[in-house]
Amino acid sequence: MKRYPAYDPPEYLDWTADPSLLESYRNRLRQDSARASIVAELDHDELLRLYRDLLRTRLHDIGLKRWVRTGVISKAWLGTGEEAVTVGAVSALDPERDVICPMIRNAGALPMMGMALSDCFRGYLATSDSPSRGRDLHIGDLGHHVLQPISHMGTNAEVMAGVALAFRTRGEERVALTWIGDGATKTAACHEGLNLAAVLRLPIVFVLQNNQVALGTRESTHGVGDLRAWAGGYGIESLECDGNHVLDVLAATRIAVDRCRSGRGPAVVVAETFRMGGHATHDEREAREAFPAELFESWGARDPIGMYEAWLVEAGVAEGELSEIEAEVTSEVDAAAEAALGSKSLIPPPESVVMHGFSMTSVLEPLKKRLR
Repeated sequence: MKRYPAYDPPEYLDWTADPSLLESYRNRLRQDSARASIVAELDHDELLRLYRDLLRTRLHDIGLKRWVRTGVISKAWLGTGEEAVTVGAVSALDPERDVICPMIRNAGALPMMGMALSDCFRGYLATSDSPSRGRDLHIGDLGHHVLQPISHMGTNAEVMAGVALAFRTRGEERVALTWIGDGATKTAACHEGLNLAAVLRLPIVFVLQNNQVALGTRESTHGVGDLRAWAGGYGIESLECDGNHVLDVLAATRIAVDRCRSGRGPAVVVAETFRMGGHATHDEREAREAFPAELFESWGARDPIGMYEAWLVEAGVAEGELSEIEAEVTSEVDAAAEAALGSKSLIPPPESVVMHGFSMTSVLEPLKKRLR
């Protein structure tokens, strides 16, 4: 794919696939017959759809970064380097029935579930026609089975456990999926969600997106010493995967989803990846100063899009076909950003800060009637 000197991490600019890493990429699937079987069933169009989704996710982030640099918005929370964790996980679901709750770095999941890409940009502009009507840059759309992200660490674990409980109660063969980070595993809310899911055997997949950083420091302390052993404390099955290997993430998540759908749920998918930037665009320099350059170089050589692209070419996909897809996705992202910018004048009226239909009166009045 094309590299952008003004926006890409420096490790991506002159990127070429390292032969030894590419061999490891191939071997990752050979080592597990169940995962290899899942990947072998993917047809040509499905393989290219993964490529398209990876590109869209990266280019959406680049579009936001361009807005920051040109003063359209003040900052953005990006998932550069972590795209495969998002794309692989969502690709393992049935978007017609399953429900997700992403973290803000999983924004690429939204268009994969059917949301308009222009709305992903509008969320940052806080316009009245954004999915949140300008109230929050954390956006979702239940019509497309996307519960908007929750900024409070770990809260999405217990909320989505409730969604999975609803599926179980109604006898629906549906799966809930959410992503949690290293920091989230230390919160009471996350513990409550995992514990409830384990005790009730709920149909939910927790993707533990371990990007090696908790806010601005290296991984926080784990009592178990290794996040891969963490789910065992709850009696939940845990599957490990290479978070920079979209096919490995897809296969591991598909196994977890099938487990949930067959009534054996829940499952944790531990995806090891790396955040190739700061907590947000405002502290990228600090992030690079806080960690050794070798860390960025090591993970930069494993660019999830570059590695998948190299694997596709080796598998016989013509480079010209990949170039055509990239041109289409680039035009799609540019058009979405321009469409969103056309909404900039749509400033929500001040009174809209109060959510329509919700007030303490609306909660208390029915309760009073019950008590009479």
